[in-house]
Amino acid sequence: MSNHVIETLRADQALVVVRASRIDDPVALGHALAAGGIRTVELTYTTPGLTDLLAQVSGRVDADAIVVGAGTVLSADQARAALAAGARFLVTPGLPPEAAEIVAEGHAAGAAVVLGALTPTEVLTATALGADAVKIFPARAVGPRYFSDLRGPYPEVALIPSGGVDEDNAAEFLRAGAIAVTAGTSVVQPADVDEARWEQITTNAARFRAALR
Repeated sequence: MSNHVIETLRADQALVVVRASRIDDPVALGHALAAGGIRTVELTYTTPGLTDLLAQVSGRVDADAIVVGAGTVLSADQARAALAAGARFLVTPGLPPEAAEIVAEGHAAGAAVVLGALTPTEVLTATALGADAVKIFPARAVGPRYFSDLRGPYPEVALIPSGGVDEDNAAEFLRAGAIAVTAGTSVVQPADVDEARWEQITTNAARFRAALR
């Protein structure tokens, strides 16, 4: 399963991290994003009731149509809870003390694990721990050229920028060597989620995907 997640990311070249105070209909949200061409959706532990949201999506949608995972994972307990609820990938914002356990839990469940990093040393640590991909956060602090630099010593590492990626710079990150980019509020505004403006979210997702070409 972990390979399928990475393959989907490489194919779509994008995933969306959703940060909202509440998500009343995560299934409709997932379909809205998929309709715009982004199938990989990261719901985070900063949203209340994450495990219930994951269970709703994983239990009601085609696994190939929408790939849902858990973000802001900081502990092995959170990893286990998310996986039990149906998360197909786990994402950390950095390298938490329990990073090794998070990777082990994810791989035991067949899920992909994306560990967060920023410095070259952290990228090396993440790969040594077995991360399927490494999230460079905050990407706005380093810019696309940094990814070109990282490709020198780490040509095989799957890098994903997160934080500050938008339609204006997303394609630059891909050209610099990222396998996919992380979209945030440029695609999913919390207000659009609150008001169930699914068509707007689909439009935003399609516009973001078009900017990657």
